[in-house]
Amino acid sequence: MSRVTLFLAALASLSVVSAARADGDLRRGAQVYRACVACHALEPGLHLSGPSLDGFMGRVAGTAEGFVRYSSGLKDADFSWNAAALDGWLKDPAGMIPGTYMTFRGIDDPLARADLVAFLEIAGQPGGGRKVVDEGLVPAGWVRAGAPEPIGEPSPKMHVTAIRHCGDSYFITTGEGRETPYWEKNIRLKIDSAETGPPVGVPVILGAGMGGDRFSVIFRSLADLQQFVTESCEARRT
Repeated sequence: MSRVTLFLAALASLSVVSAARADGDLRRGAQVYRACVACHALEPGLHLSGPSLDGFMGRVAGTAEGFVRYSSGLKDADFSWNAAALDGWLKDPAGMIPGTYMTFRGIDDPLARADLVAFLEIAGQPGGGRKVVDEGLVPAGWVRAGAPEPIGEPSPKMHVTAIRHCGDSYFITTGEGRETPYWEKNIRLKIDSAETGPPVGVPVILGAGMGGDRFSVIFRSLADLQQFVTESCEARRT
């Protein structure tokens, strides 16, 4: 019998856990769920740092379609998500699945876990995100969680047409025809291959907060990044 199976069997035998689950409060659970919004969306197929939670209840752990960042322990755990499994996971993810990539420490309070389990038993059904919004349990924005808005067609000021690296600097040319130098440590090169990313072959530059001197250049694919970034100290001719 696997470690996970033993773990779940022990949880199922504890009447205090079952009683706490039965008393779970949906509205309190929705507030506890706030801690999950940074990493998980409720929109179908929208994976962030963690997988979408749409339809995960009753599904075999580690099998969300399109999500490839599961730890080997979770992929091999061979159990389905139900109230008992979820209670154990929320209590101590690393204790239940050693080596898990989930950095969440866990929830010690059994009543808070019971509230969150009660909420997720609804929100984690197919279409559950829309249901919990319609019932006024969470704001509509929580369905997409921290997902960025689609970039769409950029303005000339945002559209990157060339990037050259020289010394400790990036020289970035935009659709306005202007080349601007940036300290290399203030530029982050990123890929967004989802529907939120830029069009193919049209990287964009976006402000990244701080003092106005940090920027992200976002590409649609690794191929785009490799195409646009060159090593050259020869100034661009205009």
